[in-house]
This record gives sequence, C-alpha cells and structure tokens, in this order.
Amino acid sequence: MSAVPRATQAERERLLADFTRLCEIESPSGHERLVADAVSADLREMGLQVDEDDTGRLTGSDAGNLFARVPGAGESSMLLCAHLDTVPLGGPVEVVRDDGVLRNRHEAVLGADNKAAVATVLGAARRLAREGGPTGVELLFTTVEEDGLRGAKAFDRSRLRSDMGFVFDHASPVGELIVAAPTYQRVEARFRGLAAHAGIRPEGGRSAIAAAARFVSGLELGRLDDETTTNAGRIRGGSAANVVPEHCVVELEARSIDHERAGQVVAGMVDAATAAASDLDCDLETTVEELFRGYRLRRTAPPVEAATLALESLGIEARPVATGGGSDANALIAAGLPTVNVANGTERSHQPDESVTVDALETMLDVTLAIVEEAGR
Repeated sequence: MSAVPRATQAERERLLADFTRLCEIESPSGHERLVADAVSADLREMGLQVDEDDTGRLTGSDAGNLFARVPGAGESSMLLCAHLDTVPLGGPVEVVRDDGVLRNRHEAVLGADNKAAVATVLGAARRLAREGGPTGVELLFTTVEEDGLRGAKAFDRSRLRSDMGFVFDHASPVGELIVAAPTYQRVEARFRGLAAHAGIRPEGGRSAIAAAARFVSGLELGRLDDETTTNAGRIRGGSAANVVPEHCVVELEARSIDHERAGQVVAGMVDAATAAASDLDCDLETTVEELFRGYRLRRTAPPVEAATLALESLGIEARPVATGGGSDANALIAAGLPTVNVANGTERSHQPDESVTVDALETMLDVTLAIVEEAGR
C-alpha cells in the first residue's frame, strides 16, 4: 500500500485559518447564508463550479445545499459531506488556541460541529483540485442538519455519481466509525379540555394539563434497551393560575437502531396519550414525524472498508461503533448511497465548552486524504 502524502505545513496552517474563520461566521439552522457564501467563494477560488440548489423553500433555510465536483482519474466517484449549520450558539464566537486546544473565548458554543468537517473537506478539496486524485470527488455541504437532516433529505440524490459517501459528523475520538444509527421519530400530543374558573367552578372544567401529566407519568422514559431511548422534552399549556387549563402540548421522541422497535414505542406513546385523554374526558390530537431512518452497516460495506484501510494506513485503529444520534449519513443511506459517518475528534458538541484539539483537526485532514486514496483503489 503506497503512503498518501500527509498534509503539508502550509495546508495545516490554512486548515486552522479556515476553521477559525468559519466558526466565527454565525450559521444556526435556517440561517446559513453567510457561511454558504464563504464556502462557495472558497470552492470557486479552487477553480470548481459550485451549484446551490433551491431546497431552502423546503427546509426553511435562507440558503440551499452546495454541490461541487473535483475531477479525478478514472470513471469512479465518491462523496465527502459536511453540514453548514450549527445549533444556536448562545453568544459570539472568538476562537482561541490554548495549549493545543481550540475553544471559544466566550461562554458560547464553538460550532466545531460541523465547521471542523467543513474546514477539513475544504482542505482536502484544495489539494485534490490542485494535484488531482485517484477518483472523482463530489462535495456536498448541507443545510439544516441540526433540525432533522432537512437539507440532506431534500437534496436530489439523482445528481450524485458517487459509489459511496463519507460524512464527518461525530464528536468522538478519531478512529471511530459509526456503523449503526437510530431511526428518530418525534411525537406531539395536543390535549384539549375545557376552561373554567379554578376557584369558583373548577368542576365545570376539564384540565388538559392533568391529562398530559397522567400521560407522561405513565411512560417509561430514558434508555429502554441497548438500542432504544425515549424522552419527553417539552410541555407547554395553560393560561393563568386561576383557570382550569384548556390546552396542553407534550413533545416527545423515540429513537431505536431497530426501525420496527421505534415504531412500536411510538405506537405505545400514542395509545397511552389516548387513554389519558379519555380518562379525563379531554380531546386529543397526535402528530408523528419520522425525522430520519436508522441504519446498520456491515464491516464489509465499501465505505467502512475504505475508511478502515485509510485509518490503518495512518497507524490509527479503526473502531466500529453505534450511536444514538443521527447525521446526514442517515439521509444518504436512506436515499440509496452507502455512507459511513467518520468521527471527527471534536468534543462536547452543542455545549459552551465545545472544543477540538489542533492535532485532531490536522489528523482529520490526513484521514480525509487517505480515504480518497483508498476509495479510488
């Protein structure tokens, strides 16, 4: 196996500069316009043609997904994917380097999820556009990943020529390969009772909050088994302390790597809500939305094999793992493209103390270049 040239010092410096610049461009889900413009400019600077689709009308974003191709040897092609959006940051971002660790100077989310991957993919694309590669590489930068993978799900899969895909969106040590991820279903239960004065005629009312409380208190929440979790994350209702509440809404979720199990759990939630509403003579409306479909990959799946060989070529042990979170890999696999999610070495995503080491960021550039090499063999 021939060694893939690792990133040069100049490439590593550019990677850190890109990461810093991108993190300091705010891009919460639905508001990716500024970072999409910055990434588009970078790709055009490489001599690539950039296409932005019109999926904003479907996702609610002010930007579309960005798509570009880097020519390579032969007819084959593979996909590198990262998402442009972040969770709400909670404050400004000023990236600082402290003893080899990149953090936000302020008490706010850094945005390394997924700006670390965006910077890494740009770094690999810049090398490939300049020097060529063993295979064609398609680049996809998606929007609204943090809200149900909406950008990736809206992307037109028929545009891809790739045989396999690679997503870099898991906050865990470099070397982990996400070979199983859950189906995620979201449930909204809307209870409707009857308002009444709580002090003068409470018996004339029917409490929607009491029905909701009975519903939630009877659920099994948290980890149900090794592959399945549930949560009741939000309850809102009522109008005033002296009014029997007419309305109450409960928002819940269920996740399971076993797709059928996720459906069974949600069906149980709906049945429990129906029973609670009936017991307290309230009306009920429920909405169930599948945000993404789960998957399992064999270790022999082409992207898993390519990523494994790439990691091993760099002296990094490949470690297949399962996760309870989703990524654009879920959407791409559901659309028919074998895809693996490669851990990117970031830490504590979505938290004010989110960080990534310089070493992890630089290693991921080497890993990405090695993956392209292996995918092109």
